[in-house]
Amino acid sequence: LVAACAPKAEAPTAAPAASGANGLPDLGGKEIIVAVENAYPPFNFIDKATNQGAGWDYDAWQEICNRLNCKPVMTEAAWDGIFEAAAAGQYDVVADGVTVTEERKQKVAFSDSYMHYGQVILVRADEDRFTDSASLAALTDATVASQLGTTNEAKAIEIVGEDRVKSFDTFDASVLALISKDVDAVIIDQPAALGFIAANKGQLKFLDELLTSEDLGFVFQQGSDLIDPVNAALAAMKADGTLDALYQKWFVDFVPAN
Repeated sequence: LVAACAPKAEAPTAAPAASGANGLPDLGGKEIIVAVENAYPPFNFIDKATNQGAGWDYDAWQEICNRLNCKPVMTEAAWDGIFEAAAAGQYDVVADGVTVTEERKQKVAFSDSYMHYGQVILVRADEDRFTDSASLAALTDATVASQLGTTNEAKAIEIVGEDRVKSFDTFDASVLALISKDVDAVIIDQPAALGFIAANKGQLKFLDELLTSEDLGFVFQQGSDLIDPVNAALAAMKADGTLDALYQKWFVDFVPAN
């Protein structure tokens, strides 16, 4: 199931002119404020073993800055209002597994896509009352959770109607509600579903149906001079297999600490 549906790293567009020794732009040691929730494994979370932030976003931004001569300053931020904050320049970039949408492009700018994926229905491991979105919708007493203000919430409402959707401030809370049997399903991006399945061994699964086909990108203030350098770094990371290696580390091999 996981191998058949695994999201793929997208090939970014052509890189801008190079100026650094490695053929990439040199940002001169600049600090980059990178906003993450620390509640969206395996993209970003607090590692129980170290009490430090960890995940795909942390590794990806360390690698980006290694190549561009910058320093990532990972900053915890709530999802609510994160686009407004990015648009106002409160952060240099938002790295939180963000779906690229035309509506969001009216407010902020995006990097090239670094991952292509689909939304899925996350359920308890023993769920057998429904097998796809149609049978979930037909089960009229079933409730669906998601995170407030996400494309996942919009998809949940599309499937079962607003009255049957419970929206939470974080996906952590949505998944906890699922495990606690307060809801019957969570609509979530497939990469994040894999993270929650790994973190809750034997308790969760996702259904075979892919609900959407979407892209993830980093979020910037419109007109940011970081967009072209970051796109150049992503292109290089795609070309040399680094994006594939990061996917393998965090979405295939990752085993959370108990």
